[in-house]
Amino acid sequence: MNRAARIDEAARRLAACSGTPRLDARILWAHARGAVATGDDDEPAGRFARLIARRCAGEPVSRILGRREFWSLDFALTPDVLDPRPDSETVVEAALAHLGSRDREAAVLDLGTGSGCLLLAVLSELPGAWGVGIDKSVGACRAARENAGRLGFGARAHFVVGDWGAALGARFDAVLCNPPYIAERDIAALAPEVARHDPWAALSGGEDGLDGYRAVLAGVARLLAPGGFAVLELGQGQGQAVSALAGAGGLCTLASNADLSGIERCVVLQTKHGIEC
Repeated sequence: MNRAARIDEAARRLAACSGTPRLDARILWAHARGAVATGDDDEPAGRFARLIARRCAGEPVSRILGRREFWSLDFALTPDVLDPRPDSETVVEAALAHLGSRDREAAVLDLGTGSGCLLLAVLSELPGAWGVGIDKSVGACRAARENAGRLGFGARAHFVVGDWGAALGARFDAVLCNPPYIAERDIAALAPEVARHDPWAALSGGEDGLDGYRAVLAGVARLLAPGGFAVLELGQGQGQAVSALAGAGGLCTLASNADLSGIERCVVLQTKHGIEC
């Protein structure tokens, strides 16, 4: 069977489990061929069949490949980290817009850093900036550190295991956070690509989906340098509740940004001192 026929057959199988069956088939065929070229397997057709079976079982292509593109950067994925989604680029856009000049020497904090994608995307646009990523997961911090080194940001990005920002004494010009925001009761109903393959701790926001916001917003004001701001990713329909929690934590809502689907996806916050809320 030639390449085209194999891809056609795989796309037909994938049609029942993927919205992009032909694209998935082409990507996985290329991955199978690449693995053979590097000596990881002895026969591309057999490897391709195994990859298609994994995709049909609900494993996302990004997990099969072990990587995900985010902000035009290539991030390695491990089971310890959330698979970055394009929606989260809204956080990066908002942070860069409020930081301003590309030449700015900003200090950036990423709470719940996971793969490090938010922090490293911002650093990729600001050559004078440096940052710290915090995560409760040792494995996540290890993955983020390896991503930083491979992408060339190892000297400007530091990763620490911790409980949000509780142990930090420094202040930052920008604080980024994509907290877990799915209500626990809703996780089982998510697409299998998410529910079965993303870490539970990176998804579960407690009974109402807001526990992560409560933890972050209770202490984020003290982490902001004068004029600093925080950008938090939002779950769908959570903007009003998060802004209320922010107000109780001494913060004003400066702006909210929608993703490409028009859904309110992040909120920009600043301390109340000296500004009108």
